[in-house]
Parts: sequence; structure tokens; C-alpha cells
Amino acid sequence: MKSKNKARMTRSEASHVERVAELPCIVCGSESGTEIHEPDQGSWFISIPLCAQCHRGPDGWHGTRLRWSLNKMDERTAINETLKRLAA
Repeated sequence: MKSKNKARMTRSEASHVERVAELPCIVCGSESGTEIHEPDQGSWFISIPLCAQCHRGPDGWHGTRLRWSLNKMDERTAINETLKRLAA
């Protein structure tokens, strides 16, 4: 769902997000399709690929974050790992 207060992505942002979406989940490694987590609204270049469970699940980012804790992951580490994988 698009927020009415969020500016449209630029071409370069959209291209970057497409590349991020092709990566497996940065937390658990699931390759069953990822969602894009945007740490700060409109900050597309620091987007993180997450499976539904690690993103919106009860133990995911928008829940207890247990999945993240068990994998010793926080947002900064996830952003760093995402950028490393994109650069490889």
C-alpha cells in the first residue's frame, strides 16, 4: 500500500529496490520471496530484503524481533549485509 504522504520513488531508487528484492531474506536466508523493509520512510537506498516472517511475523521486525535476536541481527547490521551482497 502506498502512503499518501510518501514521495514517489525515483528511477534510481526503484532500480535499487528491484535489486534488493532479488536477494534472499537478510535475517534467515529464506529465498521464498522477500518484502522490502524501509527503515526510514523514503530512504530506499537503505532498504532491507526480508521474508514475511522476519518482516511482519509475530517474531519479526514488526513483532517481538525474536527472529532477529536469534540471528544476532539489528537494522544497521542488516543494511550493511544487504549492501555487501549487492556489491558482490
